[in-house]
Amino acid sequence: MQATVKWVDGVMFVGETGSGHAVVMDGPPDHGGRNIGMRPMEMLLLGLGGCSSFDVVQILQKGRNDLASCQVQITAERVDAVPSVFSKIHLHFIVSGKDLKASAVERAVNLSAEKYCSASIMLGKAGVEITHDFEMLAS
Repeated sequence: MQATVKWVDGVMFVGETGSGHAVVMDGPPDHGGRNIGMRPMEMLLLGLGGCSSFDVVQILQKGRNDLASCQVQITAERVDAVPSVFSKIHLHFIVSGKDLKASAVERAVNLSAEKYCSASIMLGKAGVEITHDFEMLAS
């Protein structure tokens, strides 16, 4: 994997991945930014959510579940010090599907958290308390 981050001006940067996709990162005005892009730490949360969601969807689909939707709401807390690392992250999955069983969703969420999601496992090993839960919507 490769990525490049280029400084544009102020505290705005453009990140480009080896697959050719780009994203703008910027800071808030009180830190010299113009608020025209995501914060780098927000990008970490999105990466975690994407990694976990990828696993949950794949596991449910491989289990022949008729999945209609999957989203994850992520809340995080950071320490009040420098560096302001994450101390807690909670992932709340909201899924729906035809005849979807709670046991299948719980299994997928747990497998992602404990075995497959590289981002979650890496952050957990760094001391971040990561929790997960889910709810099921009627489809």
